[in-house]
Amino acid sequence: MSSSEVYGSASADPDPDEASDLLIGDGDDDARRRFSVDPALAGERLDKALVQWMPDISRSRLQQWVEAGAVRVNGAVVRPRHELATGDLVELEPQPAPDAKAYLPEPMPLAVLHEDADILVIDKPAGLVVHPAAGHWSGTLLNGLLAYAPELADVPRAGIVHRLDAGTSGLMVVARTLPAQADLVRQLQARTVRREYWAVVLGEPRRHGTVDAPIGRDPRNPLRFKVSHAASARSARTQYWNLASVRHGHATLSWLACRLDTGRTHQIRVHLEHLGYPLVGDPVYRRKLPPVDATVAWRAFGRQALHACRLGLEHPRSRAPMQWFRAPPADMSALMQALGFGPTDRPKSLPGEE
Repeated sequence: MSSSEVYGSASADPDPDEASDLLIGDGDDDARRRFSVDPALAGERLDKALVQWMPDISRSRLQQWVEAGAVRVNGAVVRPRHELATGDLVELEPQPAPDAKAYLPEPMPLAVLHEDADILVIDKPAGLVVHPAAGHWSGTLLNGLLAYAPELADVPRAGIVHRLDAGTSGLMVVARTLPAQADLVRQLQARTVRREYWAVVLGEPRRHGTVDAPIGRDPRNPLRFKVSHAASARSARTQYWNLASVRHGHATLSWLACRLDTGRTHQIRVHLEHLGYPLVGDPVYRRKLPPVDATVAWRAFGRQALHACRLGLEHPRSRAPMQWFRAPPADMSALMQALGFGPTDRPKSLPGEE
């Protein structure tokens, strides 16, 4: 998830005739740079001096290099606010950008259910981040896709047209060509792609319901989203069906099937928590849990109990209708069996489906 950048004000540029020397190409390390502090910069903070010496590098990047120990003053690691003195020798080794590995291929096991010249359908495991972002610049599904199908380097976002949260498992379609990507995006926008999820939640929702409520970022927590009517909120619509409910100790838990009419970040998790039915194991969206007792194995479930089990679409080239089903992975299947929900290895018909 991301962090903000805070910029300090820089002092005036030094006179060109009095500027500190910049030496590039010192023997074995062509990347290392050295600066000698002249009287014009005596008393200046290190971070502000670096901005003057290297105006083409962002202030936040320079500060990250200082904090990482890549900048030394007279051979010592110092803080960004360190005050410089005349004659100080500042040495800097530029570091690769955090996103340098974002679009590099990384071999990893991928569960591919279908592939042809136009699309891939994969079963994403829980714990795998889909797309590079702050804190996850490598080891993502995108990196794995580039290793599996190198031609995806020529398709924006390596062909990814929709995402799953890192903690959510299940089916995703990936476009292998630009025309296929454009067509799949069109189908998603037209809401003709069938995306069904299974969820285990606390509480007992009614047999069938629809949540039609816009979603926006929670101003109190940048990691969360919430039902919101702010101008920046986006429309969101989720249908759900209660397939079964069980009593487990002090708690009632339910097995839901959810269909997405839109695809907003954390949509199912936000909508169900808004109704008062948070997902079991959700680390972000959870209300007060029932009292502890001896039969609460579901408390130990280590992620949100959400799995994208069914995917249906029109093939972007042949126009043939296609559909795939994938049972939940071992952890979620074991949870559902322990709760007494019965078989989870085949699709379920949805009661009251409209």
